[in-house]
Amino acid sequence: MASTTAPVSATRAVLRTEARLFAREPAALFWVMVSPTVLLVILGLVPSMREASPDLGGRRVIDLYVPVAVLFALIMAGLQAMPPVLAGYRERGILRRMSATPVRPAALLTAQLVLHAGAALVSALLVIVVGRAAFGVALPGNLLGYAAALLLATGGALALGAAVCALSRTQKVATAVGTAVFFPTMFTAGVWVPVQAMPDTLRRIVEFAPYGAASRALDEAARGGWPSAVAVAVMVFWAVVLTAVAVRRFRWE
Repeated sequence: MASTTAPVSATRAVLRTEARLFAREPAALFWVMVSPTVLLVILGLVPSMREASPDLGGRRVIDLYVPVAVLFALIMAGLQAMPPVLAGYRERGILRRMSATPVRPAALLTAQLVLHAGAALVSALLVIVVGRAAFGVALPGNLLGYAAALLLATGGALALGAAVCALSRTQKVATAVGTAVFFPTMFTAGVWVPVQAMPDTLRRIVEFAPYGAASRALDEAARGGWPSAVAVAVMVFWAVVLTAVAVRRFRWE
């Protein structure tokens, strides 16, 4: 029993320590947990964003931007916040030193994944609540479908961040690679133009990207349906591929 509980206790201790360190990073907290809601509020204050559009099936642009802001939280957590932290730990030899202790390096990796996933999901919930309270955006019509799509999108975002970290030898490289990937993912998530408002050909192309598929799945669930099989398949495909890249290329030192 002692041999089983010791690693569990050590993992919990690592999670608590990492949570305290994460809470001391105001920039990360702002960009992951606050900036998506700020983005939504800024857009919602523009009168034209709150007007129903026939081109959008009677919906308003602000209605489309709630899922976009949710995805923005995932992008910030997966690409901007997590990779530099993990790459920094590896660069400073922390992961290598942990391999000689009862706390395996995997515990630190798990803690980072849990913390950034939790922060992104809390941010997503805040976006949904503020969208409803401030701008009358309807709550997701299919809560179960929306939750499933959100969890799958979160897994894909973390897999992308882990792949960036695995392919980056240093913290500076991880930051540079994360930034380079950041802008294409912002586009496919619909931050500049909602995916649903894109021209048909461009939209069909974008929906084969991980965040484009996630945008489609969240939008379908928000309207009361189930995420389409194509969107789910694309999200699963990218999550599996990126996870495989991260596992194959990740080095503890």
